Amino acid sequence: MSPDADAAPVLQGIEPSQYPRLTVPRRAGPDPRFLRNSWYVVMFSSELEAGQLMHRTILNEPIVFYRKEKGGIAAYTDRCPHRSVPLSMGKLCPGDRVQCIYHGLEFGPDGQCVNNPHGTGNIIDALHLRSFPVVEKHTLIWIWMGDKPADPDNIPDYSCLDDRPELHVTRPGYLNVKAHYTLVVDNLLDLSHINYTHAGILGNADAVKAEVDITQEGDVVTASRNSTDTETPGILKMMAPDLPRGSLWNSISWYAPSNLLLQFGMSADGESKESGTGYYAIHFLTPETERTTHYHYTASRYNVLTDDEANREMRDLIYKMRTFAFADQDVPIIEAQQIALDQASEEVEQALLNVDAGPNRYLRVLDKLLREEGS
Repeated sequence: MSPDADAAPVLQGIEPSQYPRLTVPRRAGPDPRFLRNSWYVVMFSSELEAGQLMHRTILNEPIVFYRKEKGGIAAYTDRCPHRSVPLSMGKLCPGDRVQCIYHGLEFGPDGQCVNNPHGTGNIIDALHLRSFPVVEKHTLIWIWMGDKPADPDNIPDYSCLDDRPELHVTRPGYLNVKAHYTLVVDNLLDLSHINYTHAGILGNADAVKAEVDITQEGDVVTASRNSTDTETPGILKMMAPDLPRGSLWNSISWYAPSNLLLQFGMSADGESKESGTGYYAIHFLTPETERTTHYHYTASRYNVLTDDEANREMRDLIYKMRTFAFADQDVPIIEAQQIALDQASEEVEQALLNVDAGPNRYLRVLDKLLREEGS
């Protein structure tokens, strides 16, 4: 899979000894641009119950969500056009109507005002709200924020969430990260950091030396980091108790603008990764604002070797271990990065190492897509 010339990494063809002398510019403070004609995860489907109004801010826009009586989900601006009160504070009425808690204006599932209880009841154009396309797919609720036609077929393939027994999929997790979403993508596409930040859980000293590969197919960037004769990391020891050492497989794909899928597992040395066991680590990053990110995550195991009794206990333990790795190890670093960038008075020149090939590649693709959209 050969990338086009425009997407080739800066590091390509340069000797490793030269990497520390290279730099890449990074904005001082957060990038205000968002790719709008894309699908973003709102929440896991299980989070939105019938009869419930839910608020989310996405790309700086407040949106109210609720399930319609005959199926489907309504999504429109969560701001009454009269006095700007959030409609999610109101109540859901029969007929898929939301009544504003302040003055009783009612809105249908398409965001159109359908009842003005005041004066003559006249409904002017200014009382209508913008609605957004929403679909449920792969156990998630997705929203389209742009003005181009929304095609659900463009949602990345996360079917590994659809065809697994319940005990093979960890319970869903959520974090609100106080940083720009690209800093979280940088972290996830840099597979080398797990051997330091997550030593003992996701990586170890054996895996520092690894075969690294960066590929690109269309706008999808994949970073792989594989090693042999490696001690099995802690989280995989539960899944492969009879494999204390072997080949460690890491391969993560980025789907623009901010969804990722990692295959992480162990196999005996000389065997394919499919012959071993592990999980798909699934990450959904949705910009809330320039400085905050909705981070939804889960994991789906493959080629499971343990029985249901062990899987039941493991399902919760894997969730806890991954949440600890994200919430207590990754997020403090990422949020500190954001503060450091905010404190810079001008563009920051960051030194490049060979571990930055994956993050550098996706940033070039993302910048291309933003320019094409006119952002």
